[in-house]
Amino acid sequence: MVRMDTPPKTELVTIEINNSGCHIKLDREDKFNALNVQMITELCTLFDWTSQRSVGVQGELTDSAGVPFLRTLVLSGSGRHFCAGADINMMRDAGANSPEENRIDSERLDRLFNGLWSHPCFTIGAIQGVALGGGAGLVACLDHVIATSNVKIALSEGKLGILPAVIGPYVYRRLGSACFRRLAMQASRIEAEEALRTGFIEAVVESVDDLSPAVTALIEEVLGTGPQAVTLAKELTLEFDRWGGSDEELREFTLDFTSRMRGSKEGQEGLSSFLDKRPANWKHE
Repeated sequence: MVRMDTPPKTELVTIEINNSGCHIKLDREDKFNALNVQMITELCTLFDWTSQRSVGVQGELTDSAGVPFLRTLVLSGSGRHFCAGADINMMRDAGANSPEENRIDSERLDRLFNGLWSHPCFTIGAIQGVALGGGAGLVACLDHVIATSNVKIALSEGKLGILPAVIGPYVYRRLGSACFRRLAMQASRIEAEEALRTGFIEAVVESVDDLSPAVTALIEEVLGTGPQAVTLAKELTLEFDRWGGSDEELREFTLDFTSRMRGSKEGQEGLSSFLDKRPANWKHE
């Protein structure tokens, strides 16, 4: 069984682990946490590392030494702004790169966003200030986003004559077709009220000081849910997104899926604890 060993060393991103929760923070405050190659690579590494040490992947609440596997992941940014998008030097270098080199850069970005979107933990964003371009892409990949009232989000690529293609699938899934198309064409910043209305974020707090209590309250709620059920909810959603069969086949699939969940160790524990009127074994935290 995998042990919760020491996280990979990073310079532009920090990680803190507390019981079954981890907090990853973009830590390039002097550049408004702009994404350069090093930061992207470090984030990809941490997303992979935390994913492999999650309850959803391991199928157990703790490792062999009793150390909890991960159930929640919080993503935030240091300083005034969550993430100003791609580093301007990286964007400038892209203009001189060959098509093959730009393809490699794009593949690195895709690994970043897909790693967060498909992460087996319940992922939470605590964001403030601006989330532009790739920063908006990170927001779109999270399961639940809490933002300060001064937040500004933009698919800003159009201002540079390019499009939000790599982040597009994730923003599209979050916002829907018409809203994604409009914001990609408009490329301007939307504020908290519109971000909330369009579904880019789930909650708004007044200031940065209010983010931590709101995140803590949400985590307490999430920890009442079966940890593998969280991961399997993502699997179920993906099946719905990609379903190409008939309605009857879809109904058969949901019956099989439900049967599998009920027969699982977690499903049996949840049903037994309900009938016995006791907390399930994942609710001890």
